[in-house]
Amino acid sequence: MKLEASKRTAGRNAALRDQGRLPAVVYNKLVNVAIAVDSKAFDKVFRQQGTSSLIDLEVAGDTHQVLVREVQMDKRRRVPLHVDFYAITQGEKLEVAVPVIFAGTSKGQKEGGQLDVQRREVTIYVLPSQIPHDVTIELSELDIGDSLHIGDLRALLPDTAEIVDDEALTLVTVLAPRLEVEEEPAEEEDGEPEVIGREDEDEDEEARED
Repeated sequence: MKLEASKRTAGRNAALRDQGRLPAVVYNKLVNVAIAVDSKAFDKVFRQQGTSSLIDLEVAGDTHQVLVREVQMDKRRRVPLHVDFYAITQGEKLEVAVPVIFAGTSKGQKEGGQLDVQRREVTIYVLPSQIPHDVTIELSELDIGDSLHIGDLRALLPDTAEIVDDEALTLVTVLAPRLEVEEEPAEEEDGEPEVIGREDEDEDEEARED
């Protein structure tokens, strides 16, 4: 997927954002160029490609194959403020986090069990041309108490990919159904109602008096 960019001068980030442009940088061991991209165009590309798919970034007539390495976000408005693009080198492996997608409904869930997802991505070391957009793993055969681990993804990855994460780490587990316990109505007691936190306040007051 393509994304057009232009070179920029440092120190004009706020003005760029007002113009609908997003400050960014494209870099690797040999390259470090300050650029700007159209905010809406980046949003469209990033939604489709994420951080694990290559993007053809065109800058002043040159095309760099890049990955999105980091997006700095405005925490209040939830909009990007700055993007780091990493320019890959063909033939050199790189470390990348690939999303894991869970497909199907497990046997355990059909029997009332609950799906406990503990990880949604796997970190691998792989050639740029072989980076998968995501890894889909089937859940339908899992019974209550069964789990899938990072190592179970090996057969779904490219042959040249190396798994960086501990392969014993759990991806997902099917938990037993929760037992519903009927609560007995609380007996009414004379005196003051319970106030959570008052005891701690009293202890703090005593400590201050000491």
